[in-house]
Amino acid sequence: MESLLVTGGAGFIGSNFARMASERYRVIVVDKLTYAGNRANVPEGVEFVEGDICEQSLIDDLVNRTDATIHFAAESHNDNSLRDPSAFVQSNVVGTFTLLEAVRKFEKRLHHISTDEVFGDLELGGTDAFTETTPYNPSSPYSATKAGSDHLVRAWVRSFGINATISNCSNNYGPYQHVEKFIPRQITNILTGEPAKLYGTGAQVRDWIHVDDHNDAVLAILERGRTGETYNIGAGDARSAHITNKQVIEKICDIMGGDYVHVNDRPGHDQRYTMDATKIRRELGWAPTRDFETGLRETIAWYRDNREWWRGDKGVVEKQYAERGQ
Repeated sequence: MESLLVTGGAGFIGSNFARMASERYRVIVVDKLTYAGNRANVPEGVEFVEGDICEQSLIDDLVNRTDATIHFAAESHNDNSLRDPSAFVQSNVVGTFTLLEAVRKFEKRLHHISTDEVFGDLELGGTDAFTETTPYNPSSPYSATKAGSDHLVRAWVRSFGINATISNCSNNYGPYQHVEKFIPRQITNILTGEPAKLYGTGAQVRDWIHVDDHNDAVLAILERGRTGETYNIGAGDARSAHITNKQVIEKICDIMGGDYVHVNDRPGHDQRYTMDATKIRRELGWAPTRDFETGLRETIAWYRDNREWWRGDKGVVEKQYAERGQ
């Protein structure tokens, strides 16, 4: 492979991936530039195309021009999916279908980025973890549409023999993440003199992984993964913040010298995510390199040093949260 198409490459994880991958490959980014996409995120030297992944003629052209597609593009914020699911169906399901048809037509490689949320959630206090064979049990329009896109990819592999892989990853954090998301929202609240905001009691547990560790795993799958296989990605050991939302906020407040308040919980809030990443570690030799506290301090420093990047979105996001008592 010499060239990659990165869908959603002006968003959080996709732009970080494009930055990493451009050191090895010629990269083209396609992004619709919705509210969560930012042209400034696309690294220098990477070709950028503004466009919708649901537009078949555009996607056909871009897939045909490259050796492989890494499909990050998705509507991804749970709260937004509860307010208006339609955009999630269009982007996550129809958009994935459009890519699959292009990949089938031109016989190109595809890697599809999914989420741990397709599995539903686990009981608090348990020790079990999601594996690649855990039955799907999505609990929100967001996770349901991602589950649907995963099933489409598997069906196209089996029915049409396309060369595709899937990865399901735990919660990401790091630079360039939109301020609507949990960790950057708390950081930017404190930076603007506001308290951090904790949903409900904050007892929910997440498996946090730095975006660069996630993208390093994606490159490993792209280059060494087996066709048709699914790989779970998660820190899942001492390097992860396998801790409660409350503990994450307390850690942010300790580092930054801020405080937090409790707000209304999210409807249908999943309780615990834990990923078993044994397969990718064993088969591909991947392992995360960042411990959570170091990564969190780096992330806080990035938002402190790049206020102009997020300042324009902050007021809009907080107004939407305030309307929901959050």
